[in-house]
Amino acid sequence: MVGDKNPKVDAFLDKANQWKEEYIKLREIVLGCELVEEFKWKHPCYTYNDKNVVLIHGFKDYCALLFHKGALLKDPHGILIQQTQNVQAARQIRFTNLQEITDQAARIKAYIDAAIAIEKAGLKVEMKKHEDYVIPDELREKFTENPALQAAFEALTPGRQRAYIYYISQAKQSKTRTSRIEKYTEKILAGKGMND
Repeated sequence: MVGDKNPKVDAFLDKANQWKEEYIKLREIVLGCELVEEFKWKHPCYTYNDKNVVLIHGFKDYCALLFHKGALLKDPHGILIQQTQNVQAARQIRFTNLQEITDQAARIKAYIDAAIAIEKAGLKVEMKKHEDYVIPDELREKFTENPALQAAFEALTPGRQRAYIYYISQAKQSKTRTSRIEKYTEKILAGKGMND
C-alpha cells in the first residue's frame, strides 16, 4: 500500500553498515510521496501502479536516489547525474552525508513528485535504437578478414551485440580494441555473449 513500510526494506536497513542514516532519511522522504515501497535488485524500490519510479542505493563514495526515467525530468538545480554515458534513462541524485539530504528534503520531494507525474502521464524515454550503435572500425576489419565472425556476430541477440560493441568501443587505442576483439572471437563464434 502507498506509504506502508515493506519488511524487506526494514531488514535491508538493519543490515546496512554504510549509509544507514542516509537510507533512513531518504526512505522517510520517499514514503511521503504516492509510492509503494518494494524491494528489488536487493535495494528499496518505489513504484507507482507497478512501474518503477525511484530506487535507493549506495556505493563506496556516495548513496543515491536513482530515478528510472530521470532523463525525462527537468533539472533546474543541476543535481541529476547520468552514471555513465551509456545509461539512457536513469539519473541519480547523489549524497555523501545525512545533512545534504536533510537540507534538500523539499527539493528531493519535488523531483520525486515530478517523476510520479511522468509515470502518471505514461511518458517513455526514447531509447537508442540497435542500428544507432556504431560498430568499431577494428571489428569491421575483422569481419572482412573472417566472414564467419561477422555471421556469428549478426546471429547474436541485439543485447549481446551491443555489449560487445560497447566494450570494444570503450578502449581508447586501436590496439586495445583489436586485442579485445581477439579475446572474444571464440565466444562470438560459439554464439555466446560476453558473460555467458
